[in-house]
Amino acid sequence: MSKLKIYILLVVFVATSSCAISQSHPKLILTKKGVNEIRAQLDKLPMLKSSFQQAVDLVDAEIKNGIEVPVPKDMAGGYTHNRHKKNYLVMQKAGVLFQITQNEEYAIYVRDMLMEYAKMYPTLGLHPANRSYAPGKIFWQNLNDANWLVYTSQAYDCVYDWLSANERRKLEKDLFRPFADHLSVDSPQFYNRVHNHSTWGNAAVGMIGFVMNDKELIDRAFYGLKSDNIKADQKDNDGGLIKMQNNGKAGFFAQLDFLFSPDGYYTEGPYYQRYAMYPFVMFAEAIENCKPEVKIFEYRDGLLVKAIQTLLNLTDVNGLFFPINDALKGMSYLSRELVSSVDIIYYFGGEDAGLLSVAEQQGQVMLDDSGLAVAKAIQSGKQKAYQKKSANYKDGADGEQGALGILRAGEGVNELCLVMKNTSQGMGHGHFDKLSFSLYDDKGEVLPDYGAARYVNIEQKFGGGYLHENKTWAKQTVAHNTVVVNGISHFGGKTDVGNQFHSEPYFFDADQENFQIISAKENNAYQGVKMHRTLALISDSRFEKPVLLDVFCVNSDSTQQYELPYHFKGQLLSTNYEYKRPEISKKMGESNGYQHLRLEAEGQAKNDNAKISWLANNRFYSITSYVSPDDNLQLVRIGANDPNFNLRQEPAFIIKKKPQKNAAFVSVVEVHGKYDRVTEFADNAFSSISKVELLFNTDKYTAVSFQDKKDNKWTLILANMDSDKDSKHQLEISGMNYKWTGAFHFVRAK
Repeated sequence: MSKLKIYILLVVFVATSSCAISQSHPKLILTKKGVNEIRAQLDKLPMLKSSFQQAVDLVDAEIKNGIEVPVPKDMAGGYTHNRHKKNYLVMQKAGVLFQITQNEEYAIYVRDMLMEYAKMYPTLGLHPANRSYAPGKIFWQNLNDANWLVYTSQAYDCVYDWLSANERRKLEKDLFRPFADHLSVDSPQFYNRVHNHSTWGNAAVGMIGFVMNDKELIDRAFYGLKSDNIKADQKDNDGGLIKMQNNGKAGFFAQLDFLFSPDGYYTEGPYYQRYAMYPFVMFAEAIENCKPEVKIFEYRDGLLVKAIQTLLNLTDVNGLFFPINDALKGMSYLSRELVSSVDIIYYFGGEDAGLLSVAEQQGQVMLDDSGLAVAKAIQSGKQKAYQKKSANYKDGADGEQGALGILRAGEGVNELCLVMKNTSQGMGHGHFDKLSFSLYDDKGEVLPDYGAARYVNIEQKFGGGYLHENKTWAKQTVAHNTVVVNGISHFGGKTDVGNQFHSEPYFFDADQENFQIISAKENNAYQGVKMHRTLALISDSRFEKPVLLDVFCVNSDSTQQYELPYHFKGQLLSTNYEYKRPEISKKMGESNGYQHLRLEAEGQAKNDNAKISWLANNRFYSITSYVSPDDNLQLVRIGANDPNFNLRQEPAFIIKKKPQKNAAFVSVVEVHGKYDRVTEFADNAFSSISKVELLFNTDKYTAVSFQDKKDNKWTLILANMDSDKDSKHQLEISGMNYKWTGAFHFVRAK
């Protein structure tokens, strides 16, 4: 049965179901059954008790300080913005505490706060900042207004039966209904798209609709506005098209249908997947509680369960999300969105014991039925270690728009994790970084992705919004570990063009513990240029930790300028080639990100290998690359043309080929040794790689090798035009005959 038919059947089923919406309050997230059991179990479950006490401490302090509902004025990070954000967070907790304790002081606080908003809201026009494609009233953008309503609807649900009928009528007439209408009817460009913004809007309208038993709002939340008059070329603040190809669908089910791949990968990347999961799982829990006949957690083969499992795997060994596309570094699965997600998916998604170990690290649970279930399971000792894995997550609603690959090798202090981005553009938050990769060890980033240029909620930095440098640097190709052609970003730096294409996964094999490999192609980033990259993690007892082999082939019918940056973090220690430093460090270009790079040194290798080594986090790192004596080897640093010091001044190593039609970049990356700052001893401080070679390179086959200082040799041969795992190949290289089956052949040193 086609997806469209399934969708139509679901619309008819939900619309005609004889099952009434649950009338009893609380019913949205917390239920009466859950309230009674929480009261009974509170003193028996330490994690639940701790989470309860944290809420009490926060809310009691706010009650003591008194209610503040200022007239909206500030951008993100400003006083009024932060005050309204704190108000909705505290109201939600106060409502829950009222249900658990029956202390009317909490209900009075929620009621009085809501009455202040009901008094103010009818007097508000659009937010005075006037900086958003979809301005809110309380906040500078509707996205934050939707956040407010998602949380506040939970508070209203908890005090609903305690309020008088007159109080409810006033709140719904002067606040909640016009609030929901502004998010939706008044703002179709915000509400009727497929995007994380709209997910928040759909959830907000639907959740308040459930509390008020307003079937019109619930239907609007499920399926969007029937008409929106959005122009085909209309864009948001990030340059993303609002009217995407989604068959005219909108609403919550459209978000589920188009934002996720069948594997649960979210097209904007893990940072925004984390942010969007809160409205996804909270509204899903509300649907499950209020309209269980929908079976929302079974939709698209249990998509929401897969989405959380995938999201948790998109983290490094320390639980930090990989900063793909527009992403702020430091965000982890300790965030409040993931606390909710882990609890809800554990409770409604099959009680995976691995999730309990994540919840333990989070150190808190939701004060609802799902949090109760998690706290009980942990107290009973049911938790198991959460196992992260190598995976190749398909992108696109149909799973046919590229993939995000993750390779993990080693354990504990020896772990190395590789992330290769072979996905679609990622809409307006996407970066121009086809076939890029980032590398992590147990201490964090080794070869980083820059992420986004933004300081969220820091008012001094453009009101906490995306900085100008996000477009001029962070999104540009040279800001990533991938090939740049002719100094121009992929797709000319045009999001509209990038959205039309995706990279093509070539093969992925993580079946062998000691050798994992991923390969992909990109033929659309530059007209007439074909790019093919293969990355392998190799574990061998002769190396202290796994090593990374990088093979990047670029082909064109005409002469091009190719360059490959490797961004790194730490202090450069040495190179094996001579370089010159300019007396005055100047910017390296005028556009495509080069205006933000300073050339610090450049040189050329006397032979066919170049090596750099650096120190970071008391550990040594080295890159050894196959080069030509004509290659220009550049040491550069971010920070040029940055008058407001918005960019992190981090280093990079660039291999710049002389103009040619075809090029091959081959490198080996090592993590080795350590430095003890107390004893001042350096251990294994030097690279063990003595040579990297390009043995053979044609359209059909590429062969590379590398050797250590003891002349042990490893060889990798790639079949460039046939990825069939059953195909047989034969190739003679320097008098040696190689035969193998499949897309690659790896020969380990004896």
